Amino acid sequence: MREISLDRLRTLVAVADHRSFAEASRSLHLAPPTVSLHIAELEARIGAPLLLRKRGHVGPTSIGALLVERARRLLADAEQALDDIQRQVEGLEGRARLGASTGVIAHLLPQALEVLREHHPAIDIQIAVLTSQETLSRLVDGTLDVGLIALPQPPVAGLVIKPWRRDPVMAFVPAHWRCPARVTPEWLAAQPLILNDASTRLSRLTAEWFATGGQHPAPRIQLNYNDAIKSLVAAGYGATLLPHEATTPSPDSRIVMRALRPALWRRLGIAYRAGYVERSTQHVLDVLWDLRLA
Repeated sequence: MREISLDRLRTLVAVADHRSFAEASRSLHLAPPTVSLHIAELEARIGAPLLLRKRGHVGPTSIGALLVERARRLLADAEQALDDIQRQVEGLEGRARLGASTGVIAHLLPQALEVLREHHPAIDIQIAVLTSQETLSRLVDGTLDVGLIALPQPPVAGLVIKPWRRDPVMAFVPAHWRCPARVTPEWLAAQPLILNDASTRLSRLTAEWFATGGQHPAPRIQLNYNDAIKSLVAAGYGATLLPHEATTPSPDSRIVMRALRPALWRRLGIAYRAGYVERSTQHVLDVLWDLRLA
């Protein structure tokens, strides 16, 4: 069954409004034969007359009046859809789907969301808590728009991966413990430990750091939620290694932070699909990029 085009419906509405083929052709900037052709095609498609034609007067039939009413709704919906899409193209509205780990979501991402809410309140940010590998996979299959990932990562076809920021990894130790000014793998490996889940990049980083001192400690517990880890440290359950962003509030008074010897850094990157970037996504990327030195 042939579909009815919006152009034909627009012509019908114009003829019904102006009660004249000639006036409709002028308002639509169409040649009079084109207007007549549009109406003839509609009547052929419907299988019934849509307009009553009298000398100096044109009006819809009962069937034509019903179609004109429905056509107005369809044309208004189409116009609204185009307006909505245009606002998204211009970056005034839209959606951005972002993947990140719990550590990034806890402190860095809220800063970006606050700026976005202030400057781009109509952009909906949808956040998924994911590992770096999950984030990259979902960027490739198109179910994410932006990813905050641990570095280094091998190149991924179709994705842009840029270094974003570098934050020091620090030892978080219960305040009542006696600990050196700079924590070494040898000293920390001898303590009860609370470490990140083995599936995370941070876990691999800390394992490599311990290995520089010939240490391979077994933690008391492994988690993938940094605030929960800090709570356990505050309770005296053990020590941990976690990144410390410069803008993060000072830890609980029951916790002390110590620098590491050798130093260790958590490197993060921003990933997104190569090629055309929607304006809403670009706004998110711009705000995140401003946090690279925070």
